[in-house]
Amino acid sequence: MKAHLIKRFEGEIAVLDRELVHDLPKEIQRARELGDLRENAEYSAAKERQRFVESRISMLRKRLSELQLLNMDKISTDRAGFGSKVTVIENGTQMVFELVMPEDADPDKGLISVASPIGRAMVGREEGDSIKVSIPAGSRNFDIVKLVTIHDEE
Repeated sequence: MKAHLIKRFEGEIAVLDRELVHDLPKEIQRARELGDLRENAEYSAAKERQRFVESRISMLRKRLSELQLLNMDKISTDRAGFGSKVTVIENGTQMVFELVMPEDADPDKGLISVASPIGRAMVGREEGDSIKVSIPAGSRNFDIVKLVTIHDEE
């Protein structure tokens, strides 16, 4: 899992770096050639994208550095924690959640932040546990039917 995340971050950095070094300068140059930069939407959009890409690369490099220093010995081998894939049943529907850092969260893809209400409720739990989670829209009830920790995927 740790190696998978490192590879994923390195891949995204490479794609963004190429965009930053090769693609965006060409877009900015093309937009400059269109004339007055104060009213040039293409130029503004390209500069905005450039700032976003620089920021994303910086965040990914920081996250990569933190991940490489992650002490795997401190992450539980039998309870849910960062990097765990938790299979749950809620009202007869089976779902799989992966517990990730807040900036990597994407609930639509099953990537749940360890800092979110559902993530916090799952951390430290094990197969067979039932969880009731209070969320802004009410509450949700989950039964953990399978747990794969970050150690199991290495």
